[in-house]
Amino acid sequence: MVRRECHPLLKGERGERKYRHGFFGYEMESLASICEVVIPPLPPLKDEEDELNNKDVTKSFSNISASQHPYPHEVAEILVKRGLIEAVILIRVILWVLATRLGTLLLCGSLSFGGKWPFINNFSNMGLEKREKVVQKWLKHRFLTPIRLAFAYIKVLCVYCFFSSVDEKGDNPAWKAIGYEVAADEKQKNVSNNKRPLQKGIIETMQEQSDSTLQQSLAKKGLNVTMDTKTNTLKLKCDAVVVGSGCGGGVAASVLSSAGHKVVVLEKGNYFASQDYSSLEGPSMDQLYETGGILASVDSRILVLAGSTVGGGSAVNWSACIKTPQNVMKEWSEEHKLPLFSSLEYQSAMETVCERIGVTEFCKQEGFQNQVLRKGCQNLGLKVDYVPRNSSGNHYCGSCGYGCPKGEKKGTQETWLVDAVESGAVIITGCKAEKFLLQTNTNGRRSERKNKCFGVLAKALSSRITMKLQIEAKVTVSAGGALLTPPLMISSGLRNKNIGRNLHLHPVLMTWGYFPDSNSELEGKVFEGGIITSVHKVPPRDSESSDTRAIIETPLLGPASFASLCPWESGRDFKERMLKYPRTSHLITIIRDTACGVVTSEGRISYKLSEMDKENMRIGLQQALRILIAAGAVEVGTHRSDGQRIKCGDIGYGKIEEFLDSVWPMEGALSPGEKWNIYCSAHQMGSCRMGATEKEGGVDENGESWEAEGLFVCDASLLPSAVGVNPMITIQSTAYCVSNRIVDYLKNL
Repeated sequence: MVRRECHPLLKGERGERKYRHGFFGYEMESLASICEVVIPPLPPLKDEEDELNNKDVTKSFSNISASQHPYPHEVAEILVKRGLIEAVILIRVILWVLATRLGTLLLCGSLSFGGKWPFINNFSNMGLEKREKVVQKWLKHRFLTPIRLAFAYIKVLCVYCFFSSVDEKGDNPAWKAIGYEVAADEKQKNVSNNKRPLQKGIIETMQEQSDSTLQQSLAKKGLNVTMDTKTNTLKLKCDAVVVGSGCGGGVAASVLSSAGHKVVVLEKGNYFASQDYSSLEGPSMDQLYETGGILASVDSRILVLAGSTVGGGSAVNWSACIKTPQNVMKEWSEEHKLPLFSSLEYQSAMETVCERIGVTEFCKQEGFQNQVLRKGCQNLGLKVDYVPRNSSGNHYCGSCGYGCPKGEKKGTQETWLVDAVESGAVIITGCKAEKFLLQTNTNGRRSERKNKCFGVLAKALSSRITMKLQIEAKVTVSAGGALLTPPLMISSGLRNKNIGRNLHLHPVLMTWGYFPDSNSELEGKVFEGGIITSVHKVPPRDSESSDTRAIIETPLLGPASFASLCPWESGRDFKERMLKYPRTSHLITIIRDTACGVVTSEGRISYKLSEMDKENMRIGLQQALRILIAAGAVEVGTHRSDGQRIKCGDIGYGKIEEFLDSVWPMEGALSPGEKWNIYCSAHQMGSCRMGATEKEGGVDENGESWEAEGLFVCDASLLPSAVGVNPMITIQSTAYCVSNRIVDYLKNL
């Protein structure tokens, strides 16, 4: 039973729709035939645990196929809407080739032969068994990596659509079979009368009917607004404009508003209050995440999750509130020559942040995955810590990654932005910044900065709003995050070489262990309980090092995300894996990466791990597998493309160590090896880092651009390097310090 009352955008009901992907009929035939390989109709599957599913439900799941309408069309729609242009072109070319007999012969070989004239089939006319064999060969072929990448892309989108789409009742035909449900009691208990905490200061452009009604709404909020029909712009003035409403932007808006300044916050996402959330994976990812949660690096090596809603990442993160490690603060202060991070000011900022967002130290009841992590560590004699969270110790919500429906997680939309609105700030949603407004700096006192920023040009994403918004301000704050601040600065004409570089991602690989329901010591299912409540830190390689090799935590994996990352070996194996979903515990290995990536433009990320990063990842993966085995898993494995795994019965210590020695982080699908990995990232930072000089950073220690006076950065892109732990406290504390310095700047104008 799922929640019935939620925001219309988060219901996700499919219904009848007109598809705009533009694929030709022959392309759709090829695509549908690949989708059928991924999730095929099968003879009845055998469920290992009768209590999980009744036979009729399992039989229905066995029969269903991803080739059925509308799944192939949904895949094509998401591909065109969310995919990189290179991926779209590659896939369409391959689908066209597979629609021809000659092309199928070239890519499939003798398996394309048939018994009747013309004796060669195109891909969609080949038998399912033959098509599966072809795909299995593609996945291991050293020299057909573009085809392998295309299949990996289709597989991810196919299973994501299959396990996340819902009907008008908010249900999915596969969920009952795999033991998944969206709990009916996932409703907030502390929110009454449908109160929306930010309503006093919110202007939602999607609700506005025209340019004139938007102008009226802005004026009602106390803003000076004029309509310039010659330039087709709505011009408004304020003291400070903040682009973005996440961990950095929310704090900045609060500090500046509390100091008496008129603040306007621009947010391209929409506003949802606690009672709006549906806890449905598909529509929630689509509405609350950048590119709907389907954002890949240019080589598809790494999948990136970033918030895109009022509250940004703080609205959808997993609540972990870990202070900046001492060794990291020391490194930033000494090696990067940024004394802020060794100051009492920064220490005080961390305390202020933790108090404002209600950080608690302990968890009274842990969910299934965290029970696994804690038990495995205790059985191995390893240290395992509780993770502080910005919620109560009783918080047992497994849906916070889709927005916390209980209203207990204190993101910026529940804290800092509420303070800002109470002090007169205005938040404009569905509004995307296009460029900062720069002019030649004539201020002799600060003439070392060539330009002066006097605001931002933005556009509403609603088709009913045709005019651009020109917000003129004394200070402009970029807080769009490490993926969006650099493209915005570059498109505005800034040229500092650090902008867009030095991107750190905290790359993640996962390990898993299967725990049958018969293991009664570990209660619950994978989707229940607090997402991160425990952590194990893998010790440094030697006593001289202060850096942990990796940290091991637990993830939120809805059925669609689980299926997307799960290795595909065959259609039967994949469906059998999905039947084990509720009791398959995952551990994530997070490393503090030394490698740096690049953000070249919006949605285009390049990134590759260093050899040291790979070694730390290897050590972390092996440790995670040991923990799963020690906790009592009957089978463990990784997400490597070949489905690497081992049954943990009475196989002996030697066999386990032999298996662990075979665990290595691989390259991406485009690499020439037979085996490959898909990495994930939920923490992006450093792409416009602070620097002691213009050569070392995109902004100075106050967060101000070296090239434009009055333009400040206040988000994760400021951080000098990777933090090594969940970065929310670090981002908000840094933003708090920078925001107070912006207040000082305004005093001196």
